[in-house]
Amino acid sequence: MTAIEFVFLTPVLFFMIFATVQFGLYFFADHVAQAAAQAGAREARADADADPTGWSDAATDTARTYIRQLGPELLTDGAIEPVRPDAVTVGIRVTGSVPAIFPGLHFHVRELSQGPVERFVPDNAGD
Repeated sequence: MTAIEFVFLTPVLFFMIFATVQFGLYFFADHVAQAAAQAGAREARADADADPTGWSDAATDTARTYIRQLGPELLTDGAIEPVRPDAVTVGIRVTGSVPAIFPGLHFHVRELSQGPVERFVPDNAGD
């Protein structure tokens, strides 16, 4: 009887272990994409006022560096796109596919971080 239980329960146990690993991979990839988008958006917000045309390259490079440092093989088919919905807002969108343990399953992450452009406003209190 024990051998029969072992035969039926072993695949369930392996499925639960692999599902836990897949769950961890997905959420780690999501956090990597989120951190990269936030870092790129910080760079974009700081550079967009000083360099209105070149901020996207610096922000994209910053996001790419974060992905390379945190999980270079974690986001496959990834894309980093600069976003500028209006004149005072900039951001970065990071998308990618997560490696799948189970064949046939496809997991994707998509994170967007944006905010207002930082501007220096001189103090005119003495006028």
